[in-house]
Amino acid sequence: MASSSTLKMTSLMHWAFLSMVLFPCVCNGFYLPGSYMHTYSTGEAILAKVNSLTSIETELPFNYYSLPYCEPSGGIKKSAENLGELLMGDQIDNSPYRFQMNINESVFLCTTKALNEHEVKLLKQRTRDLYQVNMILDNLPAMRFAKQNGVNIQWTGFPVGYSPPQSNEDYIINHLKFSVLVHEYEGSGVEIIGTGEEGMGVISEADKKKASGFEIVGFEVVPCSVKRDPEAMSKLRMYDKVAPISCPLELEKSQIIREQERITFTYDVEFVKSNTRWPSRWDAYLKMEGARVHWFSILNSLMVIFFLAGIVFVIFLRTVRRDLTRYEELDKESQAQMNEELSGWKLVVGDVFREPNCSKLLCVMVGDGVQITGMAVVTIIFAALGFMSPASRGMLLTGMIILYLVLGIIAGYVGVRLWRTIKGTSEGWRSVSWSVACFFPGIVFIILTALNFILWGSKSTGAIPISLYFILLSLWFCISVPLTLLGGFLGTRAEAIQYPVRTNQIPREIPARKYPSWLLVLGAGTLPFGTLFIELFFILSSIWLGRFYYVFGFLLVVLSLLVTVCAEVSVVLTYMHLCVEDWQWWWKAFFASGSVALYVFLYSINYLVFDLRSLSGPVSAILYLGYSLIMAVAIMLSTGTIGFLMSFYFVHYLFSSVKID
Repeated sequence: MASSSTLKMTSLMHWAFLSMVLFPCVCNGFYLPGSYMHTYSTGEAILAKVNSLTSIETELPFNYYSLPYCEPSGGIKKSAENLGELLMGDQIDNSPYRFQMNINESVFLCTTKALNEHEVKLLKQRTRDLYQVNMILDNLPAMRFAKQNGVNIQWTGFPVGYSPPQSNEDYIINHLKFSVLVHEYEGSGVEIIGTGEEGMGVISEADKKKASGFEIVGFEVVPCSVKRDPEAMSKLRMYDKVAPISCPLELEKSQIIREQERITFTYDVEFVKSNTRWPSRWDAYLKMEGARVHWFSILNSLMVIFFLAGIVFVIFLRTVRRDLTRYEELDKESQAQMNEELSGWKLVVGDVFREPNCSKLLCVMVGDGVQITGMAVVTIIFAALGFMSPASRGMLLTGMIILYLVLGIIAGYVGVRLWRTIKGTSEGWRSVSWSVACFFPGIVFIILTALNFILWGSKSTGAIPISLYFILLSLWFCISVPLTLLGGFLGTRAEAIQYPVRTNQIPREIPARKYPSWLLVLGAGTLPFGTLFIELFFILSSIWLGRFYYVFGFLLVVLSLLVTVCAEVSVVLTYMHLCVEDWQWWWKAFFASGSVALYVFLYSINYLVFDLRSLSGPVSAILYLGYSLIMAVAIMLSTGTIGFLMSFYFVHYLFSSVKID
């Protein structure tokens, strides 16, 4: 037996040694985020795609081909889109822009028919609303650089047109000067795993020769408006060569938007060698700005946490421990006499676990809060580790939806177990489970439906198609609801949490107070908001100003601090209410930390008024406020649940330490 085990151990060590030697040979480099790397040989065709037209003024996306642009010779074909892309209003189509690797050329696309009144009106409106054309090459968005006040500013996309301040006319962008940055790849046996729109892919030693070529690591554009002779240009065919030109500075040489004008579209492309490697090509888009501000936010939050932690420390170690020690050292007669002289939290021992008002609603909101918190934590951790790169469009939103659906089982379990604890019986658990499954999704569904009617009326690509509505409803009722019911069933089988003290039959009268208790609850929300508001500014800017948000490491730290502050604030306020003989602590514990959502919504309104001043029209404002309301409700449920569960644990621990006959 000993020789057999020795032989097995030797064999295992042998295989482990071989794995350690061979693995570095097979995999010299590893890259997870982004799309699967594609290499191109010289002269190989590269096709650009176009996404929806977007504007920070209206926040209403529109289809690229809603304007009189050149269409591909083979017709318009939509790219496959995931759930997140569809919900964000992305509509990716093919385009007539076609490049050939390492071949610099100037190309003619098409000359439009004479513009009619409707087309002119639409072009002028899109130009004055600052709409951007979003072009994609090898999964990279087109980037342009502009100077404002002497500072180079980086943008994605280019404008539909422009309106010079010295002129009353509008001019269309009809000539594009592309710079494609390429890096020569020699296929050195690097194994690459991608998770992007082209799916999973591996490049290994066997494909080394095939993979050798050029990889695209940058895509820049300089937009121009050029007046050309439509008669001469109409004789050309698509992709015929034209003479290269420089962008004119004079308005007389630019293409005006006017009825009966025929617009010629052309482009130049230049390939530029770059030392940037493929795994680093997104760095130019994800430059982290304001790192000092993020650190300031974190240090500010830490100060709040230490301040609250000091208060909790005093409550536990000085006040509570001292009272309990004095109480337990007395004999029974002295305890009975002391009970008559007691004040504060010790007086509500017979009422502290009395069933709260609207107990079912509380269970439902706590269940949904656990589900939302779990979704947020897992999503941010995955994003911080790089699994949800912006290269994979819509992946973040798709991942959040999938996680929310799956975590329904935990929501049902927590909601029903809390229901059993409060009621002492499992009766009615199906109703609680159904309510948990439908409460928050129902609110979101109602708001999105109302906003969708507005988007349909505006003919925006941001409107959710009817087919997608059925898909979302199917996911809701075929995955989320059954999992929530299963979680509720498991909650009925779990042991109910036993209260450490008995509840009196007659409720104790709560003493009158000089000021309403809800005032203190609302004020408590300012502390969690203080840890959140700086990061909230960056998140709102990324959503509404078209910027990439990719500082998920900072966001993970801020989330951890927010959870800590919510727990501490709720515990401190619960103790304060018990000290003034207010035993109705359940809802106050929930809203002590959940009231941060009110400040988040008010800050969103402040952001709309002062930072989104370019946002025009009531439709855009209604959309913004609708989405902000969804965000505020989700934050309320999440933070409220964190505060309530911590307060429940605190009260349970506090009164389980009291010896009562």
